[in-house]
Amino acid sequence: MIVVAIVVVALVTLVPAIYELFFSKERDMLAVIITTILFLLCAGFIVWISFDIEYTFTEKHLFVRGGPFRSKIPYEDITKVNPTTNILVGYRVLSSMDALEIHYKKALLGSVIISPKRQEEFFQVLVEKAPHIHLMK
Repeated sequence: MIVVAIVVVALVTLVPAIYELFFSKERDMLAVIITTILFLLCAGFIVWISFDIEYTFTEKHLFVRGGPFRSKIPYEDITKVNPTTNILVGYRVLSSMDALEIHYKKALLGSVIISPKRQEEFFQVLVEKAPHIHLMK
């Protein structure tokens, strides 16, 4: 799915550059350079948020980091955790069909969607740290 996202970005940004290079009578190299840089920035951002993901359990909160995005979730604020197949949001955008949605009181949109590699271990540690939460499997 990440490849699909990068291909879409390439189509949107590089097709105008290719047209400008090969089919335009008056080549605008500045436009080619700008669209190529835009593609590289967008593709790099997609790769960054897709692969640079970390979940850390601390004494008082769960720290979730994905690329430039961060969530510091106090255990006492977590209300429930449920599985989700929504691949268009969260810290593993477009890369996982087996994600977890963590609902907590101070969330900007009510919850955060993550996809730990070892969900059972993640559940065990989360229940140890926050025994009051409602788990829906």
